[in-house]
Amino acid sequence: MKRINEYKKLFGVENEVELKTLKKSYRDLVKEWHPDKFQNGDALQEEAEVQSRRIIDGYHFLVSIAPETIASNLDEYKETITNSGIADYMHKGLLMEITFLDGSTYEYFGVTKQVYIKMINSDKVNRFAKRNIYPNYTYRKSKRILEPAQ
Repeated sequence: MKRINEYKKLFGVENEVELKTLKKSYRDLVKEWHPDKFQNGDALQEEAEVQSRRIIDGYHFLVSIAPETIASNLDEYKETITNSGIADYMHKGLLMEITFLDGSTYEYFGVTKQVYIKMINSDKVNRFAKRNIYPNYTYRKSKRILEPAQ
């Protein structure tokens, strides 16, 4: 959640992430902080490189959790959570990453340690996740892919 709020603040996004508004804000920030805008030796050049990387990462992250992106990938997501079991999962901070047997990985934001402990102590982890994780937390598809065993 901290990451989401940090990027929303960077792009001046209030509640829902609207792709059109996000794209305009992204372009404005890139123009302002593009490293080529600063001369070699300029004190701001190094900061501009760091900021531009942060802007690019933030943009891609916010696009991945935008309602339009979620809606366009909803069929694939529903197929995964309905028909594919959980292959692996991990929890760090408020982020839970679940890898499914079909090879896809999703990140769920804001999952507390108490919810994670209830999940790992559940005798039916997949059913617990279907009832308590999938419908209740902001998610995005992760770039990490489960490699099939050789």
